[in-house]
Amino acid sequence: MAETGSFLEARGVVKRFGGLTAVNKMDFNIERGRIFSIIGPNGAGKTTFFNTISGIYRADEGSIAFHGKRIDRMPPELITNQRIARTFQNIRLFGSMTVVENIMVGGHTRLRQTPLEILLRLKRFKDEEQKAESRAEELMEYVGVHGLGNELAASLPYGAQRRVEIARALAAEPELLLLDEPTAGMNPHESEDAMLLFRRLRDDLGIAILLIEHDMRVVMKVSERITVMDYGEKIAEGLPAEIAANPRVIEAYLGRGAASGLTA
Repeated sequence: MAETGSFLEARGVVKRFGGLTAVNKMDFNIERGRIFSIIGPNGAGKTTFFNTISGIYRADEGSIAFHGKRIDRMPPELITNQRIARTFQNIRLFGSMTVVENIMVGGHTRLRQTPLEILLRLKRFKDEEQKAESRAEELMEYVGVHGLGNELAASLPYGAQRRVEIARALAAEPELLLLDEPTAGMNPHESEDAMLLFRRLRDDLGIAILLIEHDMRVVMKVSERITVMDYGEKIAEGLPAEIAANPRVIEAYLGRGAASGLTA
């Protein structure tokens, strides 16, 4: 496993939409080579916080730093260049493109072609495109969609589309991977396979993973630390066993009497 140590730090992050404060004074750290989860009821601010990390939204207050460098004023493409990649709650594949083409899109942030080389299809353009295609095929095998490269993304089953989206994110060679409800729509077998994949990403590649996930079985089995949000604020943070036993979490997120479901 990769060396640990905090490398993403959010301090006092606030995001408002008109009179609604969606994220309020959020402090958050992510360590290298670990799997973290953010949980909370619908509308708690989880995805909004993700969007401030990835540059889709600009925080109204506070700061977000990666490797000590402020990223909270960067556009999404520059944040991706810092080696932060993400998937989305609603799958955003290009349905009319093939699987391998979708994955290659994710890798284009790592290419160094000039507009002239692309326009004239010069040697470096051809070499890099071939390299990107080979890498896409490797990632297809890694995430478990080997042999589907020529299939249109829209034609794949839902679980396979989720895997393709993860492969596309991995093509950007991230150090931090943000996964927004990655097991949504998966059956129990697919969810188990997804958990194995998350652990492989951590153990084999040293990638830190931050999950938003509603499947508490997945959260409790795969997470090394969990943050709980409610009404835009962090209400608890700790190890899975600590979160499972926290009365405020049980009441605010799961309802009274639901603690047994956390540890099942």
